Amino acid sequence: MFSLSSKIPSTCGKLFVSRFSNSFISIARKNMGSKAESLSGNDCGNNSTPTIGTHSGTFHCDEALACFMLKQLPEYENAEILRSRINEELRKKCSIIVDVGNVFDHERKLYDHHQPSFQETLSSLRPELGDKYKIRLSSAGLIFNYYGERVIDCILKKHGIDLSDENLRLTFIQVYQKFIKEIDAIDNGLPMFLCPEGQEPLYTIGTDVSARVGRINLSWDDETGDCQDDRFREAMCFVGNEFVEEVLYTGGSWIKARECVRTALQNAAKVYETGEILLLERALPWKEHLFDLEEECKVEGRSKLVIFEDPLDNSWRVAGVPVTPQSFLGRQFLPIEWRGLRNDDLFQAAGVKDLLFVHNNGFIGGAKNKEAALAMAIKSVQWPRKNETKEKQC
Repeated sequence: MFSLSSKIPSTCGKLFVSRFSNSFISIARKNMGSKAESLSGNDCGNNSTPTIGTHSGTFHCDEALACFMLKQLPEYENAEILRSRINEELRKKCSIIVDVGNVFDHERKLYDHHQPSFQETLSSLRPELGDKYKIRLSSAGLIFNYYGERVIDCILKKHGIDLSDENLRLTFIQVYQKFIKEIDAIDNGLPMFLCPEGQEPLYTIGTDVSARVGRINLSWDDETGDCQDDRFREAMCFVGNEFVEEVLYTGGSWIKARECVRTALQNAAKVYETGEILLLERALPWKEHLFDLEEECKVEGRSKLVIFEDPLDNSWRVAGVPVTPQSFLGRQFLPIEWRGLRNDDLFQAAGVKDLLFVHNNGFIGGAKNKEAALAMAIKSVQWPRKNETKEKQC
């Protein structure tokens, strides 16, 4: 087993060091015309052991993650990694090649994206997912496109999570959106704001793993004697740790929250006849899920208020649904006449017992129990709003 650098968090070593064998091969040109030199490892021409090929020299987040993802699969779990820029050596000795070679050919397991002819996106390769995934793929995106669902399934099952096919597909899409897309865009040098004025950016930076992996490379003036291959292993471990955390969160907590919101949306008419009030039995992230599920169920814009218990003190909350998941504007926040009031003053204004408060901006209110929260929500939906359209921005 190779020794991890002290820079790697202990949790990374605990989680992933067992995922990598000591078979790590790097071949690179010392100068033009020289032969490839094996720096370490076994003879990767041995067909009994699969070999993952990628380029030598300075590494990037995309190929570090691509290699890590492949090593989560049973067929590549014990694979050696050969780092080289010599195409003949790579093609002769490798079972699969990522981020080098100037060829993309899934059938031959060649996954480079640098050649001018390569313009593939997740939408072009997976049209069944829709046409909104238009960022050019990196090697990480290519590997994720073809192997991502299996990789996610392997990781989740090792942690006792077994998803339905539908939820596995949702996890795949969400991990792409929140993690892979950023890496693809940065590796391809895509400007974030290459879009018409007033529109959302093409992507956002939510992890910064590309920059953090870049800093693991040897510095130009490094005099420590560290090996770049050791640094690459460190980068794989680092970005792999981040990736696994994203997969476990999405396939676990995120999917559970979505199912809770789905149930609440399906039962909304039982809570209040118009379906405008959703009842959640506990506090959870609901905004993003609600908008997606409303679209899926063809009831866009119907939900106005969401009721849930606050676990800190067992009181209940009534939250207004914003016009978008990130917005401070509400579809229909709590009435202006209630805002900023508490306890008895709020009871006098709303005519409902056991109320605690309504925020000055009306986006949330509190009650002592579920019954009072439901009464507050129903009274709010019924409240006359002659002069209200959308709420003012906070």
